[in-house]
Amino acid sequence: MRAQQALSRRATRPIVALGLAGTAAAILQAWCLARLIGPVLVGRAIADPVLWAGLFGAAAALRAALSVRIDGQAFEAGVLARRRLRTAYLVGAFAAGPHAVQAGPAVTAAVDQVDALEGFFARWLPAATLAWAGPLLVLLVVLGVDPVAAAVLAAGGAAVPFGMALAGMGAAAASHQQFAAMARLQARFLDRIRGIATIVLAGQAEAEAMKLQAAAQELARRTMRVLRVAFLSSAVLDAAAAAVLVVLAVRAGAAWRAGGLHPATAVFTLVLVAEFFAPLRVFAAAYQDRLHATTAAATLGAMTQPAAAPLAAPAIRTVAASGVTVAFEAVSYTWDPARGPALSGLSFRVPANETAVLVGPSGAGKSTVLELLLGFVRADSGRITINGADLASITPTALSRMTAWIGQRPVLFAGSIRDNIRFGREDAGDAAIEAAVRAAGLGAVAAELPQGLDTVIGEGGHGLSGGQAQRVAIARAFVRNAPLLLLDEPTAHLDPSTEADVLDSLRRLALGRTVIMAAHSNAAMALGGRRIVLNAGREAAAQGAA
Repeated sequence: MRAQQALSRRATRPIVALGLAGTAAAILQAWCLARLIGPVLVGRAIADPVLWAGLFGAAAALRAALSVRIDGQAFEAGVLARRRLRTAYLVGAFAAGPHAVQAGPAVTAAVDQVDALEGFFARWLPAATLAWAGPLLVLLVVLGVDPVAAAVLAAGGAAVPFGMALAGMGAAAASHQQFAAMARLQARFLDRIRGIATIVLAGQAEAEAMKLQAAAQELARRTMRVLRVAFLSSAVLDAAAAAVLVVLAVRAGAAWRAGGLHPATAVFTLVLVAEFFAPLRVFAAAYQDRLHATTAAATLGAMTQPAAAPLAAPAIRTVAASGVTVAFEAVSYTWDPARGPALSGLSFRVPANETAVLVGPSGAGKSTVLELLLGFVRADSGRITINGADLASITPTALSRMTAWIGQRPVLFAGSIRDNIRFGREDAGDAAIEAAVRAAGLGAVAAELPQGLDTVIGEGGHGLSGGQAQRVAIARAFVRNAPLLLLDEPTAHLDPSTEADVLDSLRRLALGRTVIMAAHSNAAMALGGRRIVLNAGREAAAQGAA
């Protein structure tokens, strides 16, 4: 929060300056009003009524213009902050990789919790400065005309923070619980939408609807609790303002009757009571934004922290050899200490333009090998090299350029098939896409679609079978034309006939590339290459061409 506050300081300075200008205009209005009302109270004629009325109207117009400008500046500050935070969160999520990001909480953080921080930058930061600068400006002016009234204002203003602090501690706890309830509701709703077919077929639709309703009601209760606590801080402020107003009014009446206070001065100080507490009132209203921001920052903080500088690594050198050679040297990695190491001293080498098939039971470490090569996680010990260069010394951009990856269930985005293929390389032309379609065996599938490659598919590839979606992923890899190909059980969940067709396309894709594939299926061994058997994170056996 402190780091983000420093980044937003430049955007909040104009808001503070405009707010102080508005306070100065309010002081001018109060003086004009005192000059108009004061003489009337003692039965005297008003001196220059047109002048004072004109100044009052001009000050009112200025305050209105400043208010509009403040709202505009606050909106811009909030937009800039949201854009910066959302970008930082997404960059952090992409860097952390899929193992560290869950869809439901990630959506909640990137959308709702970033939006919850808008008020912190648009309202709270300027209000926190104006809460002392505005009253101080009013206090200095009142001190020049009535020191006793200034002392009363100072005492009333000093009592406000103590009352707000007591209410704020309860509001912070309530706000945290409200955000937790919101996150639970959104995650539950997303999971149920994803598994709607399973829920309906299991006859649990009504039960799940009741559970969602209960979660929504819990969120409503916690939201109302936050509002109740927030009203307490407003009550503290109203009580302090009322007490100051009563004391000044009684004192002004007594002093007036005794002839020790000019009526215009009494009116001036009484009118400025509202202006003295106005910045504090805005501060109290914005305090809720700070509570929301503090709760949201707890989730966003881990993803938006700058990445730690990598350990000293040898400089990347130019390697004259063609292709990509991958080597693991005593590599160990642990996901969860309670479950033991996923890899333990694993060593193997895959020469350039050759294929290695990783086999073994679930939990043997096959997917961990691919995660390490993709750069999503970093080995606890040991060394991974690509063409002799330490993987840790290769920038993520360079690693991404040399790597293509196909998983069990390819992700297809809402859009046309052509756009999904071009996702592999944005600058790919139509000729390159057509060639990739032919190589992936996707031409026959596209010919059956109403608009061919321009047919729009839904999120997740709705409308395409598993085999067709896998062919799109293979065409995407062809377009990418990366020298290192990583395959994570690409034929899983496919029927034998479709699996054979996909493997035929993968064989064409593997030509001239270094391929590392994790596989369970015996048919996948037909891809050829060396077979590496893993057991408990170690190489149990290595065989020749499969």
